[in-house]
Amino acid sequence: MPTNSPQHPAFELVRSQVIDSLNITVEEYQHKKTGAVHYHMAADNDENVFLVALRTVPHDSTGVAHILEHTALCGSEKFPVRDPFFMMIRRSLNTFMNAFTSSDWTAYPFASQNRKDFNNLLEVYLDAVFFSRLDELDFAQEGHRVEFAEAENSDSDLVYKGVVFNEMKGAMSSVPSTLWQTLCKYLYPTTTYHYNSGGEPADIPDLSYQELTDFYRSHYHPSNAIFMTFGDIPAAEHHARFEEQALKRFDALDIHIHVPPEKRYLAPLRVQESYAFNEEGSSDNKTHVVMGWLFGESADLQGMLRAQLLASVLLDNSASPLQQALETTDLGSAPSPLCGLEESMRELTFVCGLEGTEAKHAEAVEQLILNTLQEVADNGVPQEQVEAVLHQLELHQREVGGDGYPFGLQLILTAMGSATHRGDPIALLNLDPVLEQLHEDIKDPNFIKQLAQDLLLNNQHRVTLVMTPDQQLAQRKEAAEATKLAAIKAAMDEQQKQQVIAQAKALADRQQQKDDESILPKVGLSDVPTDIHIVDGEHSHIGELPLSSYAQGTNGLVYQQLIIELPQLSDELLALMPYYTSNLTELGIGEQDYLATQSRQASVCGSINAFSTLRGSPDDEQAVKSYFVLSSKALARNQAAQAQLMQDTLLQVRFDELPRLRELMSQQRARRDQSVTNNGHSLAMTAASSGMSPQAELSHKLSGLQGIQTLKGLDQANQDEATLKAYAQQLQSLHQQILAGKKQLLLIAEADKLAECQQTLEQLWGQQANPGQPALQLPAIRAQRKQIWVANTQVNFCAKAYPTVTSNHPDAAALTVLGGYLRNGYLHRVIREQGGAYGGGASQDNNIAAFRFYSYRDPRIVETLTDFDAAIDWMLNNTHDSEHLEQAILGVISSLDKPSSPAGEAKTAFHNNLFDRTPAQRRAFRANVLKVSLEDLKRVTQNYLKPELASLAIVTHQGNSEQLKDFAQQQQADIITL
Repeated sequence: MPTNSPQHPAFELVRSQVIDSLNITVEEYQHKKTGAVHYHMAADNDENVFLVALRTVPHDSTGVAHILEHTALCGSEKFPVRDPFFMMIRRSLNTFMNAFTSSDWTAYPFASQNRKDFNNLLEVYLDAVFFSRLDELDFAQEGHRVEFAEAENSDSDLVYKGVVFNEMKGAMSSVPSTLWQTLCKYLYPTTTYHYNSGGEPADIPDLSYQELTDFYRSHYHPSNAIFMTFGDIPAAEHHARFEEQALKRFDALDIHIHVPPEKRYLAPLRVQESYAFNEEGSSDNKTHVVMGWLFGESADLQGMLRAQLLASVLLDNSASPLQQALETTDLGSAPSPLCGLEESMRELTFVCGLEGTEAKHAEAVEQLILNTLQEVADNGVPQEQVEAVLHQLELHQREVGGDGYPFGLQLILTAMGSATHRGDPIALLNLDPVLEQLHEDIKDPNFIKQLAQDLLLNNQHRVTLVMTPDQQLAQRKEAAEATKLAAIKAAMDEQQKQQVIAQAKALADRQQQKDDESILPKVGLSDVPTDIHIVDGEHSHIGELPLSSYAQGTNGLVYQQLIIELPQLSDELLALMPYYTSNLTELGIGEQDYLATQSRQASVCGSINAFSTLRGSPDDEQAVKSYFVLSSKALARNQAAQAQLMQDTLLQVRFDELPRLRELMSQQRARRDQSVTNNGHSLAMTAASSGMSPQAELSHKLSGLQGIQTLKGLDQANQDEATLKAYAQQLQSLHQQILAGKKQLLLIAEADKLAECQQTLEQLWGQQANPGQPALQLPAIRAQRKQIWVANTQVNFCAKAYPTVTSNHPDAAALTVLGGYLRNGYLHRVIREQGGAYGGGASQDNNIAAFRFYSYRDPRIVETLTDFDAAIDWMLNNTHDSEHLEQAILGVISSLDKPSSPAGEAKTAFHNNLFDRTPAQRRAFRANVLKVSLEDLKRVTQNYLKPELASLAIVTHQGNSEQLKDFAQQQQADIITL
């Protein structure tokens, strides 16, 4: 897809290559003056993506690259306002805006479908990256500072504050994060990966402002930059803007920032460290044992794909030899969350291991892994398993994504690591030639054997890490921090104390100041498209089963779903729904055990999974529809085998593999336990709103904090054989009842494949009776809830919820806009900038008819809940600005209009129709959003956000639970240990 556009004189074209499998043409350019590299992915796609990345290689764990990423976005030469990044989020129709700090690069990406908006964001991003102000007060806000606990009282204790400081306290209370960082410390003894690029909380306060600005000057220069773009804007247009807005002001800098190869160990290393374990009860069987190896260069495409092939052969599914060994051993409860190949760093890292074990088993775990690898090196693996792995790689190469990140950004991030390490990112995007070579390579029965021998068994650069739980470690860290702060205070004279007070006041004043936003570019409501894009399908019947078919540009993939309306279920069976859906595709089928079934799945599908979905009516949150969904995707050539696998999974699944059920329960518990630190705000909002509607209550019971608590009890109970057998019988009973529900089918494929796929479905389902059973009815609920959950986390998550209305109510649009208005105008400043939380905001959930406030990785609790209340007072008792209203409306429209993948668009359209969110209903709601007034915002605030109606939920740690007893009593809140 050549652009055929004239070339800009400041750039030279290095090469251009068409990649048919992705429908893109990749062009590589170099800026003549500075040497800056630009990779442009020309595509017939109006969701244009921009990213500029800098190689950032820290030499300590102060988090300099991470703090710089935050601080660079706090004002620039052309836009000297305090917060241009967050201001632009609300002055834009962006489909993505963010910034990332990786282990050895920092990137600033955005995406937009609107050309004017894209150019606005480009101007702001280029100025932020290359001409940042780096105000010292912004460094204090975003990075770290000391303040007195009572800001103006120098007799009170000193405390650390800072957004990144608190973010990393939260991040490093995640056990997988601690495990990974500790493993890297030993796997990489001499290079940048030895350090925590995000910052260790104990080290972050050691970073000085001078060190930050020095790092900026040496790293944030075009000679060290990589530009990447995707979409239908020609490269020459980008070049004109890059040159005019940034690059013309720079000369080449003689720098070559890079990561050297790691020095290799001459013998394997075994180390033991501890992680903070903050749960009540026993720490037995909470140890992690992981093994890590360094392979070759990630920029070596052939070497990387061979490593990917070996890692997938070993770990891809439960039938893979190493995965099977780790899942079935009695030495631990589940494979480590770190299992797999890490490709983002200069050298490839392979990790495997166990969680839920004991330190005394470390040698046995190590021997289990080495014996399994030796078995592979001696005897290989079945040829069909190797071919199935290559099938998965091909499917991944062909799939057009875009449901999470924009598709163009996914491609850019795929190429990012290779570009950073001066490899060939174009080759990394065009895997077909290398896959063809691998197809030839695996014909040699010794190929996989030799890879296992060379990359793993003969590789002496190996670390075995044993991480044991320590119930006092968090307290010792807090004590060390307090001692350090006390020493700092003791060394201060009166003048220095006054400087701390003065800085706190200056920062507070700066956070309160009103900047002139008009200097920033913007889009307005006049730039909003008049209509929303909704794909349409064809609706027919296969026998008695309704079929919805969508012709979409899926690049040779077929997506199938079987949807069953949930029948009436007992509370006991309904509580098992999350375990049923997660187990269904992990068990045997018919005469095949789960290992054979896993192999079959890998050779046929890219994925097959089951889930339940429920939503309240757009007219009444108490009227809930609920469905079971079995979903899969496959290459078009496998569509018949895909459809047969779907039917066999549904009709022949077996629940008699009791050891497998026990393994799956342990794995699920491990994953859910680890979800709190990264997802605590969602869990807190779910808990706070759990009394608002039947859907909200069930979500809390099944997938929320109550669900995690239930899972722990089930996992412990299922260690008993009789209990496990009864559990299996309950799953079978639930399955039989679901089979009796009313069924329908969803099919998504390219237009020329639909007829063939429909014919396959006709043959399989044409004779299926579909009488259906009475649909699940959940009891109505509208109750206030107040809960404090004590979990294994070092930070807090706070939420408040108020009962409101559903999407068809006239006030729903105003409440939806109100969430963005409160976040932009008040909550961001008080929760994040002043309070130091990593994030905070508010939103209306029309499905459950609730308005919810939240904070994320928050150092505070009671003060944040007070800020939620203050936001309501601010809304009601101040004069407000129509410009800020427009920004809040733009934010809602941007989220409503956000594009997804071709398959994702079809799924969204189908499931919205399933729950009565018809195109007409969605368009009517969007039109109402565009009409919201300031008077509407005040009215719905007054009518719905009443203090006496508030529910609340807090997720915190053991250390805070004692301090919260009085608060809990005052609020009549329950304290619950997770």
